[in-house]
Amino acid sequence: MSESGRSAPVRVVIADDSALIRRGLEAMLGDRSDLEFAGAGCDGEELDELVAGARPDVVVTDLRMPPSGGREGIRIATRLRRSHPQIGVVVLSQYVEPEFAIELMSEGSSRRAYLLKDRVADAPELVRAIHAVHEGGSVVDPAVVEALIEAQQRKQSSPLAALTEREREVLSLIAEGASNASIAESLVLTKRAVEKHVNSIFAKLGLTEAEDVSRRVKAALLFLAG
Repeated sequence: MSESGRSAPVRVVIADDSALIRRGLEAMLGDRSDLEFAGAGCDGEELDELVAGARPDVVVTDLRMPPSGGREGIRIATRLRRSHPQIGVVVLSQYVEPEFAIELMSEGSSRRAYLLKDRVADAPELVRAIHAVHEGGSVVDPAVVEALIEAQQRKQSSPLAALTEREREVLSLIAEGASNASIAESLVLTKRAVEKHVNSIFAKLGLTEAEDVSRRVKAALLFLAG
C-alpha cells in the first residue's frame, strides 16, 4: 500500500520481437493508474536485463521470440519460477496451442497465464490476467480450454460424458482460472451451487479436490490433456 492507502500500481515489463505489439502494450499500460509500464525488450536476453534492473511485478512475454525462437516465453517463465518466484508471467501466443499452456503450468500454475495475442486488443482481458498472476492466480485463454475440451470429448468413453451441461461450463471456467465467486457471478449462480458443481465434477473425473485456484487450474488442464 502507498501512503495514501491505495495499492501501488503493478509494475510490468514486456518482451516481444514485434515493435507493433510492444507499442500497443506500452500504450495500454501507460493509460492505466493500476499498472505501471517499466520497460520493454525485443528478446529473452533484453528481458533478463529488464527483470534485473526494473524489478517488475509481472512479465508479459511473447511465446516465440529470439534467441531460441520456439518456446522462449516458456523458458523464461520456467527460469523465473526458480530465480524470482514472486514475479507473475503472462505468455502471449499467436495460435491455440494447448500443449504449450500445459507446459507453462507443468512446474506450478500459480502466477502464470497463457493468452492468445488477440487479447492484446482486449485490454480488460489482458489487465485481468496481469492482476491475476500478480495476486498468485492463473489464467488460461478460453479458446485453449475449448480446444482441450473438444479433443477430450472426441475420445471414446470420455469421462466428460458423465458431466451435465452446467458442470462442463463450470469445468471450463475452472480451467480458465476462475474462482468459485467468479464462476457464480458469470453463470448467475449462488456460491453454494457452484461449490456443489465443483465437488461433483472433481468426484466424477477422479480429480483431487483443491481449494487453491491455481491448483484447480492445473488439475483441470492435466485432465483435459489426458
